Amino acid sequence: MKSLKNNLISKNASTRLYHLPVPIIGLTGGIGTGKSTVARILADKGIPVIDADKLVKNIYQKHETVKFISHHFPDAIKDGTIDFKKLREIVFQDETAKKLVEDYIYAYLPIEFKKSIEELINPLFIVYDVPLLFEKKLNELVDISVCVYAPKKIQIKRIVSRDKSSTELAQKILENQMDIEQKKVLADFVISNTESQEQLIKLVDQFLNSILNR
Repeated sequence: MKSLKNNLISKNASTRLYHLPVPIIGLTGGIGTGKSTVARILADKGIPVIDADKLVKNIYQKHETVKFISHHFPDAIKDGTIDFKKLREIVFQDETAKKLVEDYIYAYLPIEFKKSIEELINPLFIVYDVPLLFEKKLNELVDISVCVYAPKKIQIKRIVSRDKSSTELAQKILENQMDIEQKKVLADFVISNTESQEQLIKLVDQFLNSILNR
């Protein structure tokens, strides 16, 4: 595997997320932008990708997490397990509840992250696929940040098509996320996903060529 260009390595083990000894590329986007698709393309090319959503799912399966949700949101527990539909409804309507759950989950992420790192064999760098890269200011702890971008009208179209939801609901979901235009400005690199998957693969290749040593 090729290494990251020296001029893009902006952190060291003491200043990097979880004190990782190798560079981290923070990958983010918004719902309907194709971030997960880009992560899959990178993984198919042999790039080590750690998916924050998968780490979060692991945390939700823990007994301690069920106890935490049961204590704070008893209505979100059904037959001794978390009712994620109900939990989403609760946090969607209550910013305080949303922050409480997010803070709990992100407190456990370092443990799950380190477990995933230990499964990799001598990586020269890793890609961390994390939706809340900017919201949690994790961009300050990675070497470079990358935003998978699609304008809001395309996001809405994709949400409606994928989830069979209404345009109004799609708009409300986006209102509860950091605006994709803001993420685009904050990111060091932007991969635009507005056309076909073939075009997206080409743009991912161009991105890799621009950041990796030949």
